[in-house]
Amino acid sequence: MIAKLTGRLDETGEDWAVLDVQGVGYLVHCSTKTLTALGGTGDDCTLYTDLQVSENDMRLLGFADASERDWFRLLTQVQGVGSKVALAILSALSAGELRDACAGGDAASVARAQGVGPKLAGRIVNELEDKAGAMPGVSFGGAAGGAAISHAGGASADAVSALQNLGFKPAVAAQAVARAQEELGEGAGEGDLIRVALKKAAG
Repeated sequence: MIAKLTGRLDETGEDWAVLDVQGVGYLVHCSTKTLTALGGTGDDCTLYTDLQVSENDMRLLGFADASERDWFRLLTQVQGVGSKVALAILSALSAGELRDACAGGDAASVARAQGVGPKLAGRIVNELEDKAGAMPGVSFGGAAGGAAISHAGGASADAVSALQNLGFKPAVAAQAVARAQEELGEGAGEGDLIRVALKKAAG
């Protein structure tokens, strides 16, 4: 699976970008927030990616940081939320706003996204309410030991992505990395976080 692309921004559209990686152009579908973060044509940039495969389509999704990708994966686990709807939600709400909306049962905020009605917004909030606090890139309280993952796109977020690539569910990966970070301290590197988190996730 393609987990990350680094190259030159070749072209952008309403909800997509073409990233030139050593002469190969990758068409990547992105949220509005990610497109804005990429900069201008010709700029060097990095996208965290997720490959979605269905009977009739195969598309590559791109994200400015690993935490946005983790939210995308969590959103698409909800019945009725496909890649297009998930990107619309991530275009309307930042990761922090989405976390607060889910944790606080605020379906109205989620319903601001294009194509998301009140019924679907309510389902998203209900299903993700207990998982929102454990997502990477955000602090959370009330968990065992008051653990926290404190910085999006940093070593902790990369460690969470690594565990997910090994098959762990987003919430399990996030909780394991949070516990590892609590044990090792805020300055822990990605490799150490992964090593300790693997033990905790498997325990």
